[in-house]
Amino acid sequence: MTATAVGDLADRVAGPVLRPGEEGYEDELAGFDLAVSQRPAIVVGATGPADVLAAVRYARDAGLAVGAQATGHGITVPADDALLITTRRADGVRVDPADRTAWLEAGAIWSRVLREAAPFGLAPLAGSAPAVGAVSYTLGGGLGVLGRRWGFSADHVRRLDIVTSDGQLRVVTAEEHPDLFWALRGGGGNFGVVTGMQVELVELAELYGGGLFFPGEAAAEVLSALLAVGRDAPDELSLSAALMLFPDLATVPSAVRGRWCCQVRVSSTGTSERCEQVIAPLRRAATPLLDTVRTMPVTDVGTIHNDPTTPRATNTRSLVLHSADDDAVATVLRHAGPDASFGVELRQLGGALAREPAVPNAVGHRHGAVTVYTTAYPHPAGSRASDGAAEQALLDDLAPWSDGGALVNFLAGPHVTPADVRAAYEPEIWTRLVEIKTRWDPGNVFRINHNIPPGATDAATPGTTSESHLDGVVS
Repeated sequence: MTATAVGDLADRVAGPVLRPGEEGYEDELAGFDLAVSQRPAIVVGATGPADVLAAVRYARDAGLAVGAQATGHGITVPADDALLITTRRADGVRVDPADRTAWLEAGAIWSRVLREAAPFGLAPLAGSAPAVGAVSYTLGGGLGVLGRRWGFSADHVRRLDIVTSDGQLRVVTAEEHPDLFWALRGGGGNFGVVTGMQVELVELAELYGGGLFFPGEAAAEVLSALLAVGRDAPDELSLSAALMLFPDLATVPSAVRGRWCCQVRVSSTGTSERCEQVIAPLRRAATPLLDTVRTMPVTDVGTIHNDPTTPRATNTRSLVLHSADDDAVATVLRHAGPDASFGVELRQLGGALAREPAVPNAVGHRHGAVTVYTTAYPHPAGSRASDGAAEQALLDDLAPWSDGGALVNFLAGPHVTPADVRAAYEPEIWTRLVEIKTRWDPGNVFRINHNIPPGATDAATPGTTSESHLDGVVS
């Protein structure tokens, strides 16, 4: 890779093109997750599809892998033989209120989409953390606080514009390249770099939700009540609970500052009266230290979970449970506590999450009852201080309730293994994903992600293989 060649690339893109040691390089690749030290050979700050096209074509000719990053929540693999495309400059959002859709550029974050859609009484199926990039979140499935009512974010994608490994910009829909359309919605960034996405919006101006913060000592009773309520809850209600030690910081409410708590997250698209009737057993289980449940504009949806936005080292695990009972709660509490090095979330699934969308996709394990998510606390010794063993011990002990799977969006950090990624999909979905990966990216150019490696192939041109063997997968 010569300076002249890199200079030629810089002449073809509007954004910056940077190499290690150059001014601006570190700032350009910086993101939310500090657990992985990224050292790509080149960083391209894309301003739109033309920049992405030029970058992918350059990487193809130079033999470099390609990764894409909006906010940096999902990068999991350090690579010095890679070209990293940052998309945060391409953050445009266009709302079509008549069609109830929004067009999102590659770097758009959910908070921007929420703001643009709100004046029309519409909302996207955003995540619990609106500062996350909308495209990568959706490609991984997208499980948000509105999921039990409307399903996964990936279920509501109408169109994707994508640059594939042969350096072509393609429009992907249920009718055009249906194999890619199936795979991209759940299979992540394995098939190309998405430059734009059209998503359906739902009619929603406000919701009833917030947090019930209970003492950690009452966690057994609270979690037991949560499971009982969740089994019969209407689809309009989404529930989760986090066991975590709140930091002793002035920015944390005094009622929970420095305390180990069981925080129940409530989100309802129904009436406040209906929600309160359903969650009454939770309020009877213990007395909350803090209660923030209220009617809120949908633009405040991020306050329900209050996920961190300050960059931090991430080491997370995920496990889908086919069922959960008081013995499962007791198992969680044997590992989670005020002295644990990690927090735990239990998020109830079901409702629309368990129903196949009108156009099937590659989202895995949608029929689970509960997903368990662990995340290591920031460690004073640095981003690599935790090896994930304590979190994995919890998940191992939950095996009797597990379907053996994970949700791919809840896997992050340097300890994610190929086996973890494969477990995020049922065997039949994995097999189809590998077939489609082999057709569209036989050289595994797009491997800086939760990678689905290609199989053996004789195909020379992406997209030319017959799609007849996918009958029944894509409508």
